[in-house]
Amino acid sequence: MKIGFCGIGRMGAAMVARLIDQGEHPVIWNRSAEKAKPLIDKGAAWAASPADVAAQSDIVLTILIDEAAVRAIYQGPHGLLSGDVAGKLFVEMSTVSPALPQELAKAAKAKRAGFLECPVGGTVGPARDGKLLGMAGGEAVDFARAKPVLDLVCRRVDHLGPNGAGAAMKLAINLPLSVYWEALGEAIALTRDFAIPPAKMMEIFSESSGGINGLKVRGPAVTATLETGKNPPVGFTIDGVRKDMRIMLDWAKSGGMDLPVLARALGCYDEASRDGWSQQDNCTIAFHRIAKAKAK
Repeated sequence: MKIGFCGIGRMGAAMVARLIDQGEHPVIWNRSAEKAKPLIDKGAAWAASPADVAAQSDIVLTILIDEAAVRAIYQGPHGLLSGDVAGKLFVEMSTVSPALPQELAKAAKAKRAGFLECPVGGTVGPARDGKLLGMAGGEAVDFARAKPVLDLVCRRVDHLGPNGAGAAMKLAINLPLSVYWEALGEAIALTRDFAIPPAKMMEIFSESSGGINGLKVRGPAVTATLETGKNPPVGFTIDGVRKDMRIMLDWAKSGGMDLPVLARALGCYDEASRDGWSQQDNCTIAFHRIAKAKAK
């Protein structure tokens, strides 16, 4: 099965590198062609447009920054669905509102193509190592067809239901994580007068009910930042999280729901962005709060 890939940002580049390491030679496209050069040197093939990717591929994976970019890739003049795509399978892996994969699935079906959404949990490191968590929504036949490819980049991938289910689950897991990093910063701020060693603090958090599974991965980076004052490498930015949080709030509002804790947490992320932290890693929202506490 020939694989295509559109969207060579941090996550996309890591996923394509993983596919190449697994013996694949994907056809790739990105708006900024220079970002693709290291992957082309590694064994990927360049395509002139998303339509060209679709023409050369049996299955096309996409992962993009926002819903506008997703729509442009699929439905633009030279988009993935602009040509004859009968029999092709598209797998959209961005974090978006559940309404968007439902819309795109209808558009793909009208062109006699398959469509699956499969947003992923994890950042650049897990993407590079094939340890992402995939949450798929769509028809069972499309999931079965895509799974061998998804297994190359995911440690686990589940079919959760019809189109929209995967997107909803991804928003659901991102919500408590987004709130947690702000809460962790507030918690650490409570200890500011006592110089508790960072490594010891993170060890206790990790072993207590005050920790989350994400500390197993990000705990060492949090410790290093507390010890050195240097922010960790960027996996997903604060502004990226703000985008996801707004999607959550909009989706909830469309269903008549309120998410008051998330709304307050978004205000904290907005404050950090205004203070110049917009392109820092999402976990650094904790250090923004710590810095605020130290300044008082």
